[in-house]
Amino acid sequence: MKIIILGGCGYVGSVLVEKLIRHKHKLLVIDSMWFGNYLSPSKNLKIIKADVRNLNKVSFRGYSSMIHLANIANDPASELNPSLSWEVNVLATEQIINKAIKDGIKKFIYLSSGSVYGVKKEKKVTEKLSLVPISVYNKTKMTAERVLLSYKDKIKIFCIRPATICGFSPRMRFDLTVNILTMQAFKSKKITVHGGSQIRPNINIYDLIRVIEHFLLKKIKPGIYNAGFENMSVLKIAKLVKKLIPSKIILSKINDIRSYRLDSSKLLKTGFKPKFNVHEAIMDIKNRFQEKKIVIRKDNFSVNWLKYIFKKKNIN
Repeated sequence: MKIIILGGCGYVGSVLVEKLIRHKHKLLVIDSMWFGNYLSPSKNLKIIKADVRNLNKVSFRGYSSMIHLANIANDPASELNPSLSWEVNVLATEQIINKAIKDGIKKFIYLSSGSVYGVKKEKKVTEKLSLVPISVYNKTKMTAERVLLSYKDKIKIFCIRPATICGFSPRMRFDLTVNILTMQAFKSKKITVHGGSQIRPNINIYDLIRVIEHFLLKKIKPGIYNAGFENMSVLKIAKLVKKLIPSKIILSKINDIRSYRLDSSKLLKTGFKPKFNVHEAIMDIKNRFQEKKIVIRKDNFSVNWLKYIFKKKNIN
C-alpha cells in the first residue's frame, strides 16, 4: 500500500513509520522537522521536509491513503502562539483535505484528541457525548474534525480520539503524564503530582499504532472513534510508577483540571483488541533508561523547544 504520513517524524509518527516499513508499505513522510528526524533510511521511504501549511507543490497522486498526525500538540504548546496553532491545526487541514480529494486519496485517517471532551463526570464518555473543549488545542482539534467530516461524502474519513499516549518513541516526549512521571522516578527518585485526583484515559503508543493500522487495513465504517483503554487518576499512575521504580511521591497544587474517561466500545466492536498497557509503557521506558538508550534532550519537552524554534525562525 502507498501511504502519505503528515507529521511522520513526530512522537507517534516515528513508531508508525518504522512498523509500516517493516510491513513493506511504501511511504511518503511530510514533516517540518522542528523536532528533528529519527527515521531510518529505507528504499520504501521518501521524506519531504515541508510546512503542512504550504503543500501546493507536493503531489499526493498515486497514494491511496493519508494519515494526518501533523499539528502543534498539547495545551501549553498551542497556547504559545494561538494564531499559529489555528493555522497549522485547522486551516492547513482544510487545505490538505481538499488537495487529498483532488489528487485521488481514498482514505483519510486523522489523529484528533480525547481531550476535546473537556471535563466530564460520566463514567462512560462515548463518541455521542457533547464536546466542551477548554483550551486552544482542544478547540483546534474539534474544529478540524468538523472540517474533515464535512467532506465525508467525498472521501472516507476516520477521526481517532486517542487517550493520553504513553511509551517509548525515537522522538521521545517527556511532557505526557506516564512518560514524565517515569522519567522523574528514574532520574531523581521523586515524582511530582499536580493535584492527582484528575482521571486520565491512557493508551500505550504501540496500541495506538495498531489502531491506526486497524483503520488503514480493515474494512470499517468511517467516522469518529475513541481510543483509550485505561482510565486512571494521575495519582494512581504515580503509584504504579513508584511500585515499578522505587521513588517518593510529592503532591502539589493542581495545574491542569482536565478530567475525563474514555469509553472505546465502538472501536472494540470493530474487532480491535488492545495488547499493551501503562505498566508495559513504564517498564519499556525504565529499561531503555537502564540500557542508556534514552538520552534526555531539550526537544523532549515540547513547550520549551517550540519557544526556541519560534525565536530562531522569528515566528511571532
